[in-house]
Amino acid sequence: MNRDALKSALSWDGCISARAALAELEAGADFKVFLNQTVSAQQLWDIWSWRHEVMLDTGVIPRPGLTEAIAGLQAAGTARVYMATVTGSQRRFTLFLSEDLAQCVACW
Repeated sequence: MNRDALKSALSWDGCISARAALAELEAGADFKVFLNQTVSAQQLWDIWSWRHEVMLDTGVIPRPGLTEAIAGLQAAGTARVYMATVTGSQRRFTLFLSEDLAQCVACW
């Protein structure tokens, strides 16, 4: 996957984190797409919704966008997703991309 394809996938997600990740990509940030394996969005929702709950219960402030990303994973249901990262000047973003790599399902 090249930079332009990733930018296109991020442009489908209107959340604040996706827009910030897109801005970092446009500014030349490094990125990596892990194409060796997909996972069910439902499995990721199970994991991240639990982690989010634990964070809130223990007073840890989640990174911006995590709540919206969890909702995106839940909405994707059992669809298979790929993981990607964008490492910008301000922070590192975690992305989950649709199996056809055309859309960003979740970003934080």
